[in-house]
Amino acid sequence: MDKKKSLLNIGTSVASKVLLLAAALYVRRLLILCVGNEANGLNSLFGSIIGLLAVAELGVGSAIVFSMYRPIVGGDKTRVAALYCLYRKLYRIIGAFIFAGGLVVMPFLPRMISDYEALDINVYITFFLTLVSVVLSYLYGAKTSLIEAHKDNYITTIIGGISRLVRYGMQIAALLIWQSFVIFLVCQIIETILIGCATEAAVRKLHPGIIRMNEKLDEETKREVSRNVKAMFMHKMGAIVVGVVDSLIISTFIGVVILGKYSNYLAIMSALIGIISLIFTPLTSVIGHLCASHRPKDIRRYFDHFCSINYIFGLVFLLGYYAIIDNLITLFFGPGLVMARAVAFTVTLNQFVAYLRNAPILFRDASGTFYYDRWKPFGESLSNLVLSLLLVNILPEEYCVVGVIAATIITNLLICDIVEPHIIFKYVFREPSRRFYIRNYSGIALFAACMYIMDLLHVDMESNLAELLVNGFISVGISAAVLLLLNAADRRFRRECAVIISQAKEWMSRESKETHG
Repeated sequence: MDKKKSLLNIGTSVASKVLLLAAALYVRRLLILCVGNEANGLNSLFGSIIGLLAVAELGVGSAIVFSMYRPIVGGDKTRVAALYCLYRKLYRIIGAFIFAGGLVVMPFLPRMISDYEALDINVYITFFLTLVSVVLSYLYGAKTSLIEAHKDNYITTIIGGISRLVRYGMQIAALLIWQSFVIFLVCQIIETILIGCATEAAVRKLHPGIIRMNEKLDEETKREVSRNVKAMFMHKMGAIVVGVVDSLIISTFIGVVILGKYSNYLAIMSALIGIISLIFTPLTSVIGHLCASHRPKDIRRYFDHFCSINYIFGLVFLLGYYAIIDNLITLFFGPGLVMARAVAFTVTLNQFVAYLRNAPILFRDASGTFYYDRWKPFGESLSNLVLSLLLVNILPEEYCVVGVIAATIITNLLICDIVEPHIIFKYVFREPSRRFYIRNYSGIALFAACMYIMDLLHVDMESNLAELLVNGFISVGISAAVLLLLNAADRRFRRECAVIISQAKEWMSRESKETHG
């Protein structure tokens, strides 16, 4: 693997994410204090609605970027340029489609908000501003993907990070001076414009020849891209429905105020998941190159390493999240926004189950095998929707949010965690997936047991900060004990840990030459 670029991508992403996390939490706190939790809930709802409209993206990005890996490895700039031209044209059409779809949805916004009458915010203007900021991003999406397909994720990370910090600075000023949700959203539009200008400058410097070519794809490549786009459309549909259905159901059946509280838990969780996922996400293009030039046995070795690293980070960080999330909500947003402990439990378990899917999804997308499980998203989205509607209507009001999240957990366990590994093992590794299933489900059960133990050992104190620190240390102790137990009892886990430590020492001791092998 190209270790030098991998480390550069990861290091840049982690540093940027940590800095942006602190700024994002402060901005969210100010939004709640200066405008109200209703604005916080609307922000989450608007994101979900536009995310649903983004099904128009059809998975074009992932499919075309995957198609770029092989010609990039082979030095075929003409074919890369042809793919880039197609990508740019399609994204402009898609952006226009999303904008039109947003305008159609606008008149129906009050019906999606059960407590609409109590709001003191113009939902039409604020939704329109959110829509504009998203649509503008489609004007430079092809350029961003061209940079990342060449394994230069750190460049787009720096551009996005600096632009986001500028936006947060403007939003802080807007909230402190005007207490305006409208100006708050205008700042998002300015951020999008800044990213577009910087990305344009970067791609002109890095790949001037490619963006100036006006090439067309041959028929064989068109068929390949069309096949991959159709498959990724199905995955996109499933991911979007599952991702936004929770927010839409909570807003419609429970209310935007409760959605605002719930979104605070997700904001901290997303930030945490974003940080630890950065170990994997910047490596997508690197793995794409690996899959294009290595044998299945070599790819399987890297897959095992990734799974072990994924589990270690997931266990330590997500158990820590569960231990102190109520304290963090109180610290960042105020004591009145803490929800029932059952919400924290289901949010944490749901994210842990979803997080363990990182490695199979990463290798599936990088290897281009997303075509083989193209029907899975339909079952996934239908199951999640039906279960969510069922549970939100039959459970008592105080458990409705828990029921919506539980529907996603059940869907992941019974559909996603079965189909996705099967595809990877059958079409990439060419071996049975039975052992992976045992390891994966055992790991999830072990994590749930750790959360139960954390509840038994949880310490209540008068000082919120002291309680946070004590329970945080308890979670670290539980995680350490579990990892030591796994290291002693599981020979494969012990071998993987030894390999990970060995590679970490190697990377720290010397710079690796840039290779693809």
